Amino acid sequence: MEKLEYFEIGSCDLTYSLVEEILKSGCKLKLSEEARLNIKKCRDFLDKKTDENTVPVYGVTTGFGSLCNKHISRDELTTLQENLIKSHSCSVGKLIDKVVIKLMMMLKAHAISLGYSGVQLSTVERILDFYNNDIYPVVYDRGSLGASGDLAPLANLFLPLIGEGEVIYQDKRMTGKEILELFGWQPVRLQSKEGLALLNGTQFMSANGIKALIDGWHMVNCFDLFGAMSLEAYDGRIEPFWDCIQQVRPHPGQIETGRIFRKILDGSQIIKQEKEHVQDPYSFRCIPQVHGAVKDAMRHVTEVLHIEINSVTDNPTVFPYQDMVVSGGNFHGEPIALVFDYMGVALHELGNISERRVAQLILGKRGLPEFLVAKPGLNSGFMIPQYAAAACVSQNKMYAWPASCDSIVSSNGQEDLVSMGGNSSTKLHKIIDNLKIIAAIELMNAAQGIDFRRPLKSSPLIENIMENYRKAVPFVEEDVVMEDYIKKTMEFLDTFDIVIE
Repeated sequence: MEKLEYFEIGSCDLTYSLVEEILKSGCKLKLSEEARLNIKKCRDFLDKKTDENTVPVYGVTTGFGSLCNKHISRDELTTLQENLIKSHSCSVGKLIDKVVIKLMMMLKAHAISLGYSGVQLSTVERILDFYNNDIYPVVYDRGSLGASGDLAPLANLFLPLIGEGEVIYQDKRMTGKEILELFGWQPVRLQSKEGLALLNGTQFMSANGIKALIDGWHMVNCFDLFGAMSLEAYDGRIEPFWDCIQQVRPHPGQIETGRIFRKILDGSQIIKQEKEHVQDPYSFRCIPQVHGAVKDAMRHVTEVLHIEINSVTDNPTVFPYQDMVVSGGNFHGEPIALVFDYMGVALHELGNISERRVAQLILGKRGLPEFLVAKPGLNSGFMIPQYAAAACVSQNKMYAWPASCDSIVSSNGQEDLVSMGGNSSTKLHKIIDNLKIIAAIELMNAAQGIDFRRPLKSSPLIENIMENYRKAVPFVEEDVVMEDYIKKTMEFLDTFDIVIE
């Protein structure tokens, strides 16, 4: 995508790659003409429907959830929608990442732009005002059941539109009323169905999923590179990465992983030297199968998420051209709850196999000293970083348990099966946080092992990584405070951006 000053919401389908580019570019958002027309036509139809129809319409002229049989008079419709947002603002826990906040606003504006939600044009424009001015409503990471959409976090997200709640602006916490006054904006006066349209939807789950995909792919790239470095440190064999092996079991991720490793290791003296051993342990030999399966899982999640972020997920759904307002269940998060749990299991495996490589490197085999130090016994060397990696792997096994297996009845029995997709999406970040630690520890061990192979050189690509890394973290001659080196390695990873095509 060319670097743009603005991206037009509603001009095309959103994709994971496009959303990532929008975030990286820092461009602002505006509505396309087609989106403006869709939004206006749907709102005009709903206004006319409300004026003419004496039959109760869920969420438009009735209460919500189990209160769907309570009729609301015309002069109370604005109060109904505002009360909905206030009463549903129950997200709790930790503040969510600012990137997720921006994604939630972007995804909600895009969903409304499809023209089936009945929201005022001015309301969507105010959402984009918040996005474009880096105003971050205060939203917490718990509270969504992923069933009637992400009710609690989306309520907190949109409270400031009506002058309630809190925001963070220029690193300062302010009330919703204060931010509106600062920009000279009037509170949005919600019309029929608008509050429900803002709160129903899967944008909290989807936004967390996109952020996890961005960070998760970074981890995939890191573990490919550091796995190759560990293979060098362990004096491993290249044959398991040959293309002929992959082609007779042609999973796309497996084929790709074999190719990536061959490219990373191209030109290495270490990988070419004659080996005394016939086979490597599975944590090295089966990298194409394991890393490859993770890639395939991530791509499946991406495909499902593409459908989700280009869908209408609020309720009821307004069909202006068919003269219908239909109450359904598009807000239910099951499709993405399941794949987010799948993604969590897959990402966990990256850390699982990485920790096993770390453990193999400190065993004192294949010419390496025990615990990767010259004088083991006097020095413990890299003994305990493996403990830290193992602790992170164990915790990730807890997080990999599928949240979508659970359901707790809510709304007095009306919402009797929920997806728990909010939890399946947010725990992905916890898994990735642990992966960053595990990746740092593998890089530390792999680099130490490669230095013990001198004067042999690895590939030009790995030698370049080694040169840059050694500027941040030196070779360990004798025991040091390992916590400091782990932190420095993690800081190195934050600046590390390499993709092997």
